[in-house]
Amino acid sequence: MPMKIIIKDKKHLTAAAKKLLKYCGENKIFAFYGSMGAGKTTIIKAICEVLGAIDIISSPTFTLVNEYKTSGGETLYHIDFYRIKKQEEAFDFGIEEYLAGDSYCFMEWPELVEEILPPETVKIRITVDDHEQRIILLCIPNYLPLKK
Repeated sequence: MPMKIIIKDKKHLTAAAKKLLKYCGENKIFAFYGSMGAGKTTIIKAICEVLGAIDIISSPTFTLVNEYKTSGGETLYHIDFYRIKKQEEAFDFGIEEYLAGDSYCFMEWPELVEEILPPETVKIRITVDDHEQRIILLCIPNYLPLKK
């Protein structure tokens, strides 16, 4: 069963990002699904900030991949497949290297490359309700809930 996080408004983004990272444990590959304007980039930005990113986080729609450094010297990758038309294009820019590395990798519009995503990929579906709240459903591989 997917886990759910509700973001009532932007002031709750940081808390939601912390909760998401806590739920996901050591998983570092994230695939974000949602319609245009659902908040994929905004949520990724909040997660990167929680992880200590010191670079400006922006949508990589035109660059395909943005690389951010953290205050601890780690690298975070933010990939946007929106403009990719064929899976081969993802291989052309080296997607397999990003997925096989030890860095966090956040992907928007991953539908085209879904079959090559590693089994440990956290799948995150973002929807917007009637009150403009963001509903985040997390599908975490091998997730074992804490016993009460």
